[in-house]
Amino acid sequence: MTVPGPTPQPTITALGAAFRAGTLTPHRLLADLADRIEERGADGVWISTVPRAGLLARAAELEADPAAAALPLYGIPFAVKDSLDVAQLPTTCACPDFAYHPTTSATVVRRLEAAGAVVVGKTNLDQFATGLNGTRSPYGIPRSVYGADLVSGGSSSGSAVAVAAGLVPFAVATDTAGSGRVPAALNGIPGFKPSRGLISTTGLVPACRSLDCVTLMASTVEDLRLVLDVAAEVDDEDPWSRPRVARRAPRPRIGLPPDAELVFSDEPLRTAHRAATAALDLVGPTRAVPLAPFLAAGDLLYAGPWVAERLVEFEDFLDRRPDSVHPVVADILRSGRRHTAVDTFRAQQRLQELRAEVGRLWREVDVVVLPTVPGTFTVPEVLDDPVATNTVLGTYTHCGNLLDLCAVVVPAGTTTDGRPCSLMVLGPALADDVVLDVGARLAALLGPPQPVPSSVPSSPLVVVGHHLAGQPRNHELTDRGARLVETTCTDAGHRLLRIDGSPPVPALLPSATGGGRIEVEVWDVPDDQLAGFLDLLPPVLVLGRVALADGRTVPGLVCAPQVATGDSGHRTTDITATGGWRRHLDQIPGALEETP
Repeated sequence: MTVPGPTPQPTITALGAAFRAGTLTPHRLLADLADRIEERGADGVWISTVPRAGLLARAAELEADPAAAALPLYGIPFAVKDSLDVAQLPTTCACPDFAYHPTTSATVVRRLEAAGAVVVGKTNLDQFATGLNGTRSPYGIPRSVYGADLVSGGSSSGSAVAVAAGLVPFAVATDTAGSGRVPAALNGIPGFKPSRGLISTTGLVPACRSLDCVTLMASTVEDLRLVLDVAAEVDDEDPWSRPRVARRAPRPRIGLPPDAELVFSDEPLRTAHRAATAALDLVGPTRAVPLAPFLAAGDLLYAGPWVAERLVEFEDFLDRRPDSVHPVVADILRSGRRHTAVDTFRAQQRLQELRAEVGRLWREVDVVVLPTVPGTFTVPEVLDDPVATNTVLGTYTHCGNLLDLCAVVVPAGTTTDGRPCSLMVLGPALADDVVLDVGARLAALLGPPQPVPSSVPSSPLVVVGHHLAGQPRNHELTDRGARLVETTCTDAGHRLLRIDGSPPVPALLPSATGGGRIEVEVWDVPDDQLAGFLDLLPPVLVLGRVALADGRTVPGLVCAPQVATGDSGHRTTDITATGGWRRHLDQIPGALEETP
């Protein structure tokens, strides 16, 4: 029996480990993928695909190049939304009469290919990226992987289903009003909308050029960050391009609107959201923030003059070929003609007021957590009332680009009747790594553990401080294909020391007296990656043995003997009473500590 929901699949890092171990090759991976796409048939996911021969030729090219194996995305297949150019494949924007054949791929596609990734094909979308539901395409209507005829979300519908169905480890999409976040949420996978301009939009057919973002979808937040590391680069051909900024918040301050201000279309989804947000206290201190400015900004997107910006790209085509445009899309495009220059300036002034209001919130919090969508709909429900249902889906996402925010969507379980629930973590412009850190921690708390595939030998490892999920050195684990197995506690025979320095380092110390139960995480680390990981440890930490509360003894990071005996010259503070490093950070509101 098939269980509704995303299909488990190896992550990018796990595939890389399998390639290095020799248990998998790009040729085998891509051949299997071609088989699965053929078996699924016309599922509404793809508009065009690279032929099997082309995929295998690309695999052979990579395997023949000795240097290629070191590339960060070596042999990794990915999908591209069909509003982004891929050389030798048509760009249709889900409108056959609009189609053209580019000779050059979009900048983001070329960067990913240069890193070893393999384009599989172009994915379906709401026509001209106008819609959040996934039903406005002549190439079919992809359904959510949760079944029950639920919409997949849009406009990046095919990209989300391609990842959630286990076809590709990651996909490239776009987001103007929520097009990269809503379909990720409705298919139970992480989706990331970076700060506008962080990923080049050169080679993208615009929806609203001043707001468009290239976005990413993957099966884990760690993989989103890995792809972002490749994709983010300043592009002089993109006038909105800007550089990535290194910013972290190890114990982030989290803004959460009061439950009474949130709008949901049904009670089961509200209940699921409440349950998910209960985990936020384990990530960072929370405080109430107003929802009103976010909703007010979102209302400007389609009720204001920004809808007229879509006509900049499509007005000539709409006038010449009106019958080629989906009726709902055509009505939305034509609605832009009613706005005047006065409307535009009035809306811009109101938006600036809202930006200032939200900007003041970032003095008090690092991120704001909202639901991604307030409800779900079936395909018949959307077709029966396409505008109203689409507006509901964008309730919380419409504000994102107008307010110049970045965001990550994290799956957060399901409702009692089996529909997906997710959290959306919003941050100010260029706080992308802070948002991803929070998303990674939430994913670890709310999602099922993802062990390393059995084909890759691995061992458990206990961590307690900077290597915890969402903390500044966690990437040293995830970059090596490690996976979080569980969050647990030590037995009562351990102390937690804060070793002073710049920054201070937390360390476990087995102790016969004065100990307590300390919160820790157990990670599964590929055996061939453990030595490289240990080489990066600060000298105050060593590999030792940690006794857990359930009686197991597991390898873990502990305090170096010379520090414990006082012979190293390091000053230490006993913080055992806090019960864990995150709880210790709670006692230093807003504290930022540099990566050691």
